[in-house]
Formats: sequence, structure tokens, C-alpha cells
Amino acid sequence: MILGVSSRYFIFSAEANPAGLTFEEYSNDADVMLEAQVHFANWSRHHIAHDVELGPPTEGWDVRVDFQNYYEAGWFGCPIVYPESEVPDTLPAFSDDDGKRRLLANGVPDPFSGLMARSIDYYETMCRRQEAGRTYLGYPIRSVTMCGLGTDGPFTVACNLRGATEMCLDLLVDPGYAHELLDLITEATIARISAYRRYLGEPVVRPAFGFADDSIQSLSVDTYVEFVLPCHRKLVSAFADPSLPSIPPSMPPPLGPQRAFALARHNSVHLCGDASRLYPLLARELGVRQFDTGFPIDFAWVRSQLGTDCHILGGPNVELLRQGPAQHVAGEVRRILESGVTAGRRFILREGNNLAPGTPIAHLLAMYEANQLYGRYD
Repeated sequence: MILGVSSRYFIFSAEANPAGLTFEEYSNDADVMLEAQVHFANWSRHHIAHDVELGPPTEGWDVRVDFQNYYEAGWFGCPIVYPESEVPDTLPAFSDDDGKRRLLANGVPDPFSGLMARSIDYYETMCRRQEAGRTYLGYPIRSVTMCGLGTDGPFTVACNLRGATEMCLDLLVDPGYAHELLDLITEATIARISAYRRYLGEPVVRPAFGFADDSIQSLSVDTYVEFVLPCHRKLVSAFADPSLPSIPPSMPPPLGPQRAFALARHNSVHLCGDASRLYPLLARELGVRQFDTGFPIDFAWVRSQLGTDCHILGGPNVELLRQGPAQHVAGEVRRILESGVTAGRRFILREGNNLAPGTPIAHLLAMYEANQLYGRYD
């Protein structure tokens, strides 16, 4: 069992964030971001039960440049906003007819420009703190991960740039434009990730590639195949070659979340919501063998469609975890684990998807204990 516990959970928790640090403060100073992350990591290690190293870190703290899910739209030029009691976000900057054409005319942004220039500055600042021996509670900074090594997906980024309604209308009334925009975003994504891997001295092409594209949950299978599948094919072709040997564990950073993708042997996808109707297509056309799911998901159906050689991650929806009560959380864990999804021994229990602020620790403990009880193989 793992949990997707992001800075959103901690910043909006009075227990984890008694000083009341805001997202705007967190996002606008590299040192504040670093200090908050090690504080939150320590708090998590002593309060949240899941199958990761708990207690003091053996090797040190992992930190990262954390521009949430707004960095890609911000890089293209969308303004960043900090709503009260919410995560930072961007406003669509290209929703009108003038912006629609201007977006194409602007072309591919320089990978080291705009918001991403600030991201690089934050990364280098954190690396300097690591090299200078910065510690927290006597433990060093083990790794620093830069922002921009992955993607939230071409269609999701397009919805952020244009607005979801406008982008969906483009698919219907101006399909030529929709194709052009999705191609541009895909080209820009490939250029950015390639540039950052070279910047880190890492191979651009690896055995596998992991990506997301949450907004495809709003598309039919036919619409996905026509507009988005070609973009996903380009991404996978640009970064994944299964004939390559695994990257050795001695490879330099990243050692944080991106390392799972760096060492993976199979392509993976993260999709919030219910995009399960697309899973068999993604497995067949893109070689995806790991599916990080959202909700609502029919786990028995998903396993029956994907077979037993695919890894599936998922679990109780985040509102159930937040609202409880604990016995309902335990009951849902049991239902999922007994659905047939564990066939093949390739299932990882997690929340579906990304732990909501205000989720009681007792509900997470009930989830963990239910997994210990029912998540066993004969």
C-alpha cells in the first residue's frame, strides 16, 4: 500500500502546517519550498502508515521543485493564481479567437524560458543547499528532483491553455486547429523533457516512459484515437525503447519520484477519473503495463480486460477516505481486494487519487490495517 501525499495535503493540515504556510509563500521561494518539504516529510514519516520507509530517513531527505500541475500551462504563458484554500492553478490565456491563433504563432517555448527558467533557478538553488551540507534534524538532503521531467499530457495541457469547454468545441467545430495545437504541445513536451534530460547528463531514451493525461477521461474512444493517440505515440516513441538495458541503480539523480519511471521496464500511465474504457487500447497501442487509476473504477472489469501481466494501482476514492467512517474505509478496501484485481499479484493499493486535505489519520490507518488483513496471497 502506498499513498499519494502531496504538499496540498500538508499545507492545508493544521497539524502538519501549524505555522499556516500558504501555497503562495511555498511556491515563490526555493528555500521556503525546501524547508517545508523536509518538515512535511518528517511529519509524514511519523504519522501516516503506508509501505514506505518510516521514521528517520536512512540516507537523507528527497526534495523537488514543486510547481504542482500548473507548470506546463504556466510555461506556455498562462497566468498563475493562488485561490484561497486551494492549490495554485492557471487561468486559460488563449481562450478567445485571438488567443487561439496566437498560441500557434508563438510556437514551441524555449525549454529554459518563462516559468521553467524559475524552475531551473529553484533546482540549482536546492542543489547548492545540498552541496553546502544543509541538514534537517541532522539528516542531509539526499536528492533534488527538477520540475518538468514528465508531463500531464497533451490534451490536459490543451484544456489548460484554451479552457476545457473551448478545447472540446475545437475538436467538434475546428478539428484541424485541434490537431495543430495538440501537435504543438506534443512537440514542446518532447523538446523540454529531452533538454532537461541532457541538462542532467541522463539518457534521453530509456527502456520505458511514464506520462499522464487526466482530461482524456472526457473523450470517447473514437475521439481519443483520432486526436490524442497519435500524440501519445509520439511521446512514447521519443522516450521509450524496450530493447535498451535497464538503467543501473548507480545512475545520478533523480532519486525521487522520477526514479520509478527511470528504472521501469514497462510504459506507465496515470489517469484520474474513469478512463478505464481506454485502458485496453493504451495497453495494446502504447505498450502500457502499469495503470495508476482514479475513481470510479470497476477493478474486476479492468483486470479482466488487461489480463494478469499488467500492474494496476488504485483503491478507495478520496472522499470516502476523507469522510469515513473508518469501518466503511476498511469495508471498501476488502471489497476491492476481493474483486479479482489482485490476480497475477500485480496490484498496489493506494487512494484514488491523491490524498485529500483533511483526511483523518485514523481513516488511513484503517485502510492500512485492512490491507494487512485482506491483501494477502495464498
